[in-house]
Amino acid sequence: MTTIIDLFEEKVNEFHNNSLLWEKKTDIYESLNYSEVREKVRILAAGLLNLKIKKGDRIALLSEGRNYWVISELAILYTGAINVPLSVKLDAGSELKFRLEHSGTKMLFVSGSQSKKIKQIKNNLPDLELIIYLDPQEEYESDEISIDEVFLLGENYLKTNNKDVEDAFKAVVPADLANISYTSGTTADPKGIMLTHRNYTANVEQACSLMYIPEHYKTLLILPLDHSFAHTAGIYSFIAYGASIAFVQAGKTTMETLKNIPVNIKEIKPNILLSVPALAINFKKNIEKGISEKGPKAEKLLNSALKIAYSYNKDGYNKGKGIHIIKKPLLKLFDKILFSKIRAGFGGGLDFFIGGGALLDIEIQRFFYAIGMPMFQGYGLSETSPIISSNSKTKHKLGSSGYLVKNIELKIVDEKNNELPVEQKGEIIVKGENVMVGYWKNEKATAEAIKDGWLYTGDMGYMDKDGFLYVLGRFKSLLIANDGEKYSPEAIEETLVQHSKYIDQCMLYNNQNPYTVGLIVPNKEALRKYLKENNLNFETDKGQELALKKIQSEIDEYKKGGKFEGMFTERWLPAAIAILGESFSEENRMINSTLKMVRGKIVEFYKIRIDNLFQPDAKDVCNHQNKNIVSKF
Repeated sequence: MTTIIDLFEEKVNEFHNNSLLWEKKTDIYESLNYSEVREKVRILAAGLLNLKIKKGDRIALLSEGRNYWVISELAILYTGAINVPLSVKLDAGSELKFRLEHSGTKMLFVSGSQSKKIKQIKNNLPDLELIIYLDPQEEYESDEISIDEVFLLGENYLKTNNKDVEDAFKAVVPADLANISYTSGTTADPKGIMLTHRNYTANVEQACSLMYIPEHYKTLLILPLDHSFAHTAGIYSFIAYGASIAFVQAGKTTMETLKNIPVNIKEIKPNILLSVPALAINFKKNIEKGISEKGPKAEKLLNSALKIAYSYNKDGYNKGKGIHIIKKPLLKLFDKILFSKIRAGFGGGLDFFIGGGALLDIEIQRFFYAIGMPMFQGYGLSETSPIISSNSKTKHKLGSSGYLVKNIELKIVDEKNNELPVEQKGEIIVKGENVMVGYWKNEKATAEAIKDGWLYTGDMGYMDKDGFLYVLGRFKSLLIANDGEKYSPEAIEETLVQHSKYIDQCMLYNNQNPYTVGLIVPNKEALRKYLKENNLNFETDKGQELALKKIQSEIDEYKKGGKFEGMFTERWLPAAIAILGESFSEENRMINSTLKMVRGKIVEFYKIRIDNLFQPDAKDVCNHQNKNIVSKF
């Protein structure tokens, strides 16, 4: 039984001179070692105690990834207070206000780029007493202070109250809350997930049972730190091994920060990266774009190399078996002349990715496995701190969500709560020390989620005979046919996007209707190029029809007679599609902070379009609604 403080103190003593945090404020990355970070944490914690923070108080943290994110969270925990980590993608009006008010946040650490949001709402937050700015401000109001000033308060406090600081962090016990981490709140008010110190340290121990991280390894944290996956796997699991963490250089805008990622990857040369499907797809598209720009010969070489690699690797655990062993020398050649050069774009030292957040298309897994940077799928929930299972270098099966961490119980149950045998699908339920205490101020939701110590995940899946978990999707996202049969749409949606350069986003829908329909966000540039090759454009009737038929033909490839026939049961493929003029994005709230589609909001917004898809004329892709939309491209 340990706290996050125990874990950190132990690792500082063991790895005191190892680099822990890397940050690029000017032209180069500079590091802080474990001892330097602890010193800053203790001074900042002393400053918070000087400001009368008490055990159990809630302090929120709203910032991009940076040294001060980790230092601030640890300082909060050292006082016995509870961190409320917040996404920088939340809006001020309702999302931030609800979380800060609901949690009863007393103080708030905030970065300069997020300060405007807080200034808008601070006067309507009755519990908020003080705002601590991580970046200098031109002027400070009476309820505002700079983090530098808190450090000064801490230094003064330590001169006479050093024992009080030690007493404060030694009084923290494993059952104390470390975080209140809010859900995205896509269907109702967000729920505050209560995670204890032991929830986290238990999950770190569990994560470490899956894979080993050498102490000289580095990661570049691309995912926001409020994301539970980045929080546990990216911060505390790396600390457990004495390894180090780097942050993406913050730009003046979100786009500028995104552009810094490939540059920072080459500078830091990470050994492990954490990813989510949306990032994985972007990485793959950028690699393919880079090869395409080198001409047809380079494209042909990549396709030939991938074809041989796929046949040799199979599903990872069975690679190179039987006659396929003869392909090994050829693969070594391809690796030397092609794959190693692709890896150089990721710094050249990348051992593997860990993918979480949602289902990762098996074709993407095969792609990265082939080029020598495997992307191993994992599975978890914020409610489980979050890791439940993962593939690893030593044990993996592509397409699965991996094998279970140690010291966790998992069952697959039917609607009557009966445990199901291997290979049968049902709801995934889990029990272990990493399972949350419950939802903050929400006993009803807690009672619905946790029954007899078991967390009901709301996810459908099954265990195979080799002990690998397969997660099929959220029950709330399932396609439900008019005869009651259920199917998870994610695999089809991701495959359509992955295999078609003309489809950027796709959402399937079937709420007990005779057939499935789809909302399609097309790639306008790819369609424009296609029309240009045929001497047409979006302004003409012929151009509109050709573009729409092209999108339809991409979907028809999975139907009878298509080259992907049989990949999916045809009843789940869209019989009618609506072409959309706007992407699903975080700005329009149709994608959440973990880059997943917010299905409820999409269905609500496009209700009339969806209803029309069940009219007879909608099955003709060239119907007037679709033509009208593409005419505006």
